[in-house]
Amino acid sequence: MSGSATVVLAPDSFKSTAGAAEVAGALAAGWRVRRPQDSLIQLPLADGGEGTLDCLERSVPGSQRLAVTVEGPQGAFFAASWLLLPDGTGVVELASTCGLTLAPPNALTASTRGFGQAIAAALDHGVERLLLAIGGSASTDGGAGALSALGARLTRSDGAAVSPGGIGLLELADVDLTGLRPLPPGGATVLCDVDNPLTGPRGAARVFGPQKGASPDDVVLLEQALTHWADLVGADSLQPGAGAAGGTGFGLVAWGASLSSGARQVLEVTDLVTVLAGADAIVTGEGQFDEQSSSGKLVSHVLAAARERGTDAFLVAGRIASPPTGFATSVELVALADGVERAMGRPLYWVAQAGSELARFFEASAS
Repeated sequence: MSGSATVVLAPDSFKSTAGAAEVAGALAAGWRVRRPQDSLIQLPLADGGEGTLDCLERSVPGSQRLAVTVEGPQGAFFAASWLLLPDGTGVVELASTCGLTLAPPNALTASTRGFGQAIAAALDHGVERLLLAIGGSASTDGGAGALSALGARLTRSDGAAVSPGGIGLLELADVDLTGLRPLPPGGATVLCDVDNPLTGPRGAARVFGPQKGASPDDVVLLEQALTHWADLVGADSLQPGAGAAGGTGFGLVAWGASLSSGARQVLEVTDLVTVLAGADAIVTGEGQFDEQSSSGKLVSHVLAAARERGTDAFLVAGRIASPPTGFATSVELVALADGVERAMGRPLYWVAQAGSELARFFEASAS
């Protein structure tokens, strides 16, 4: 194609390597080397984890960041923020209020209290509805910390408040949810892309606990604690998604929130369908493409939207562990760099090279 084209660059972050905005920028730089005449729309995306606030702030004109002071996962206070969208929706991100990157990991004592404090600030502001992004958690407390910040009373047999974190749930003698803040008029939607239950073999403690530093003995204690918590709350611990973010999904559902696909909600807010209307192609990507990618992760939702519009979709991934289907073509950074270490050492350089390769493919296929 010798004339100009419109191409949307809509990657997720490459976890622990590069943010979505950095990846989109590198793709654009590489694409322009080959096709400087094209119009490139950078639309960095997220799936409800770290970077969701940044993604929505960039893509929704009129969004406002509002400051709030919260307790981090280990109790230290720090400055955070939540996002107010023009339609009155408040977006609160767990990763930036009490996430895994904010303190040394301690699966037993890490709490979601700071997340609840940010939610309370959004409620105080008078938001119409809430979007609650819960990826990237440090805790395994079943959302107990968040609920306590929203007015729940979680007490020991002597009437004192339980200790923070999942380990504190073993002290629980009484759970009183009658003081919980009411939901906003439009309700609260939890952005969640896992279907793990709270307890059991696929539950929060056994699947996600080790990722947060839990030893085998810690996992046993956390499983007991979450089971006890669920029994006292009287809610369904086996509901798909209840185990998300160390069980934060369970706590938020007990408050009255509903679980929804984080990727789908983000694409709706960023209005990807409208952006695609005038596009000739779209590039998406993530750090590792595997079987889960094809069944619900962000790239699969982008692909579905592209196919519905009849737009070619291209994939970039650091590593491709499962054959991607439905994409016009794909580029793996590890293969491009001829090795994991080289790819990880200069990720954005190789993303830019991938952008050039995709532009070359696009030109050849359209000619």
